[in-house]
Amino acid sequence: MKVCLVAEGCYPYVVGGVSGWINSLIKSFPNIEFILLAIVANRSQRGKFVYELPKNLTQVYELYLDDCEWDEGRKTRKNRRKSRLSRKEYEEVLNMVLNRKTDWGVVFDLFHHGGISVDSFLMGPDFFEIARECYNRQYPNIIFSDFLWTLRSIYLPLFWALKMDVPKADLYHCVATGYAGVLGSMAKHFHGSSLLISEHGIYTREREEELIKAQWVKGVYKNIWIEQFKKMSLLAYDKADAVTCLFERARTLQMELGCPEEKIQVTPNGIDVDGFADIPGKNPEEQMINIGAVLRVSPIKDVKTMIQAFAFAKKSVPKLKLWIMGPTDEDEKYAQECFDLVDSLGVSDIEFTGRVNVKEYLGRMDFTILTSISEGQPLTILESYAAHKPTIATDVGNCRELIYGNDDGFGAAGILTHIMNLEEIAQAMIDLAIDPEGREQMGEAGYKRVTSFYRIEQMKETYKEIYRRFAEEQQVEWTEEPFQLKR
Repeated sequence: MKVCLVAEGCYPYVVGGVSGWINSLIKSFPNIEFILLAIVANRSQRGKFVYELPKNLTQVYELYLDDCEWDEGRKTRKNRRKSRLSRKEYEEVLNMVLNRKTDWGVVFDLFHHGGISVDSFLMGPDFFEIARECYNRQYPNIIFSDFLWTLRSIYLPLFWALKMDVPKADLYHCVATGYAGVLGSMAKHFHGSSLLISEHGIYTREREEELIKAQWVKGVYKNIWIEQFKKMSLLAYDKADAVTCLFERARTLQMELGCPEEKIQVTPNGIDVDGFADIPGKNPEEQMINIGAVLRVSPIKDVKTMIQAFAFAKKSVPKLKLWIMGPTDEDEKYAQECFDLVDSLGVSDIEFTGRVNVKEYLGRMDFTILTSISEGQPLTILESYAAHKPTIATDVGNCRELIYGNDDGFGAAGILTHIMNLEEIAQAMIDLAIDPEGREQMGEAGYKRVTSFYRIEQMKETYKEIYRRFAEEQQVEWTEEPFQLKR
């Protein structure tokens, strides 16, 4: 069986989170040949992998969303098709832009087989007329030229995706909706393969949150962008044979966004709990109270709020030390702002370790913290529990259930706070710092929870059944023998 994983902006370019999950999934099924279709911003990221690729991942294909026409290795703006759209093509592209029911097969065929130039089409008369019709119907009170250029910037990355020659596979497993879901839907159209969508966070909601906070887009244009992401997710939900999510609340959100209830299966994350059994612990002579933050230093993790809250908490508990463990090169500007914030606050005992082997540090922590503004079901919390450490986390994604459980009787495994609430987060740090017995009880509650519900063996068994079902549907032989590349 050949599975094409389709991922946007994560594996194998950044560590942790969804990337770690993908790497773990591939390694969990050595009997399956995986190929990867990786969606990245531009060609500057080409081949910059931070993972050693598993042996059963045989090929990596890259799609660059911020690209331009290429012909025989050279950039070109030449028209590949000068003819106008057919009436049917025009109608379906118009339907797509107007967010109406669309025959996506016509759109896929137009960009895949029509020889159409993305640049020429966006700058040509057909797209101009489509934009003007959309403007007259829905946005007549804004400046048309601004609207037209917004539409061009919105549809440029989508049209690049539609031009992609998607490699053939038996199953397309998209690790999000968005552009990944579009590619998976197009692959199903052309190859007749099966389509599985797995959402860790809810893609549409994450993009909506980002756009609401964004400074580069204003007013009604925020809504236009949000509608674009809703449209792509709805396409993926419609074409998918099955959709997975990590927890019940996410399932509810998927249904609200248009995913049929009967397609959705809740499949919690899983980690190798036994792999944390013998990690080094804290030196008994160490006086500091260590807080561990395992994350990428990026805006979505809201590291600035964490630093500010730590500065307040340290005034009450001087022995606090914050370890921020993870890469700082994903958003170097934001990382520098975090470094500068530490300096301006004059707070000591904050250490940025960069990328590390978490197992070498986690056992030395007294508790962990996550102050994200958006999450799914964070693996870092599960790893904290595997190390018998409680956690502080913001009320995003599935963090509430991870900390308090779902009537499992284990009790609280940490403290939940509101997003960006400095006072709450600082007080949570103080409360755990001054209560060693409480920390131990919470750590044990977390350990019981992760061993009961979030083991990698459970996740593997769930996906094994899903993959076997699709193998049967595609009439592909299922074998437990390790995959070997034929030479």
